[in-house]
Amino acid sequence: MSSQVLIEQTSGRAFAALVRAHAAATRRLSAQLSADHGLTLSDYEVLLRLARAEDRRMRRVDLAEQVLLTASGITRLLEGLEQSGFVDRAACASDRRVVYAVLTDAGLAKLREASRSHLVQIDALFRARLDDEELAGLTMLLARLDESDDEAACEPPVD
Repeated sequence: MSSQVLIEQTSGRAFAALVRAHAAATRRLSAQLSADHGLTLSDYEVLLRLARAEDRRMRRVDLAEQVLLTASGITRLLEGLEQSGFVDRAACASDRRVVYAVLTDAGLAKLREASRSHLVQIDALFRARLDDEELAGLTMLLARLDESDDEAACEPPVD
């Protein structure tokens, strides 16, 4: 077998393992977050990104891009968060085409409440399988694949 084929097989196995690990972790953490707080992982991520944004607001189109959703996907997600009182919709004074998603005080409170148990669950998931050295190595390796330069962790900002 040629070295090129071995390299491709190794890369393919690494990618498949990454995808499977992501799916398993997402399923587990999403189920816990939903059961404990009535939020999906996508809900949590949107609340987190809004909490970190200037004035706790973002253009809906930018938010969709950051959480990897389509325009219709972010609309559906935000509708649920709006109905729950966690997010408001705001118009742009200078451009009527622009609509903002704005994190409410209730949304920030919900995020902070959810983050307490969610962060513990993330830690438990990783520490049950990896020691400190392995966790540091995994973090470093995955950071090499990430092109976003977003080093933020999963916890909301502290006021």
